[in-house]
Amino acid sequence: MVRTWEQRWLRSLTAVERPGLSVVCFPHSGGSAGFFAEWAPALPPAVRLLAVQYPGRGDRFREPPVGDVRTMAAGAAAELLETAWETPCVLFGHSLGALVAYETALALREAGVEPLRLCVSSSPPPELAAGGRTHLGADEEFWTTLCELGGIDADIAGNTELRSVLLPMLRSDVRASETYRPRPGTAPLSCAVRCYHGDGDPLVEEATQPEWARVTTGDFALRVRPGGHFHLRQDLAGLVADTVQVTPV
Repeated sequence: MVRTWEQRWLRSLTAVERPGLSVVCFPHSGGSAGFFAEWAPALPPAVRLLAVQYPGRGDRFREPPVGDVRTMAAGAAAELLETAWETPCVLFGHSLGALVAYETALALREAGVEPLRLCVSSSPPPELAAGGRTHLGADEEFWTTLCELGGIDADIAGNTELRSVLLPMLRSDVRASETYRPRPGTAPLSCAVRCYHGDGDPLVEEATQPEWARVTTGDFALRVRPGGHFHLRQDLAGLVADTVQVTPV
């Protein structure tokens, strides 16, 4: 089946004719590609910014959400191989997006390529990612939890009509994250990996973050930043600069 533009997985957030590097961003639970639009002004001119649009949000709102990390990764990887692999790529995933970015890197490796760097943010490492029960909560409890984490904008939090529309998609995303299991016996990547942790994150224990080093035989670095689970809202310019840095850690 031929996909329409809206059904495609990648959204271009910058207009760069001859990019020297592509940064591909993977949103958190409930997030859309547009969440990363504010990265554009902070990027060097030769860096192209792409973001993944999961089904069920943004211009893919009419599609049913996909509640499986590897299915999301397969869609993103296939399209990256079609359209964006003429330049080196950095994959950046936040929260749920970190797991999707990791599985995308594995899918790309199976196709014979790897990203230049995998950047993971606010997520337990794959072996420790499963086991949460947030997605099982009643609607009111579930919504309140997401609001307390800062994942719901204040002007949306009190809108009961919009909440009823968003809840199925949000629950599907959280379920995907909390039920994810890495494939047994997966060999480590060889690309560099950077892990970003928000100090005081109530969902991710800082002590677990060095375990992300196990997903690669390449360089690994852990950055602890202020701002909790949504540390991306703090010192965005510094985060973007660290993400696109090409020299070894």
